[in-house]
Amino acid sequence: MSFSLERRGLELRFRTAALASRDWLTPDFVRVRLSGSELAGFASLGSDDHMRLFFPSGPAETVEELRASPSREYTPLAWGDDWLDVEFAVHGDEGVAARWAANAPVGSSIGIGGPRGSAVLVGAPGSWLLAGDETAIPAIRRFATLIPAGSPARIVIETVDADHEVDVQAPVEVEWLHRGEAPAGSALIAFLDALGEADAGADPFVFIAAEQSVVKPGRALLARWGVDTSRAVVKGYWKRGEAEYHAPH
Repeated sequence: MSFSLERRGLELRFRTAALASRDWLTPDFVRVRLSGSELAGFASLGSDDHMRLFFPSGPAETVEELRASPSREYTPLAWGDDWLDVEFAVHGDEGVAARWAANAPVGSSIGIGGPRGSAVLVGAPGSWLLAGDETAIPAIRRFATLIPAGSPARIVIETVDADHEVDVQAPVEVEWLHRGEAPAGSALIAFLDALGEADAGADPFVFIAAEQSVVKPGRALLARWGVDTSRAVVKGYWKRGEAEYHAPH
């Protein structure tokens, strides 16, 4: 078995859509459905893709006004000819995206840019490790659909407590880490630090994404397991105290 991550470009397009519905999966995790005819042809080839969403403070009269609105990057979850589903981790009222996802009236306008490119998993990993916090759940959902039944795999997600766990369809049982009142990333970092060489499966694909502090221990794990960084994904999806932080592509 062997695999690689291949970079593929996509046509960079800006689309407009409207909030069609929202579904609260936990007290602070919401899935929204966006709809609109401009979503025809939307594509996302990689499970870890990022698109930029533009959040106007009120009704946007023009495309230019929408493009000038504050923006954040999110992973597309699922889509069709005229709809797109996105999941948001909503921690209080701490950001423009969280406020929009939680409170925007149905019918509110939103702008969508990209994805501009993808890292596509090609081939068959011998084993899998998918690990992240709430912000990584959409990407983990998408990667989990690629895991063949019976393939050695671990899916590990950090959240606050059992009340904040969400249903993730996967061929293996999700392992939940609860951080309680500790800083985001702390439970996941402790888990990664405890993994030794003996925990590495054969030819593993490793995906790790959470608060920025997870990057150093994530890369250290790759080194312990002898995993080439070009065949793994280790990212800080967000950074504590920096609302403008954008995850690297």
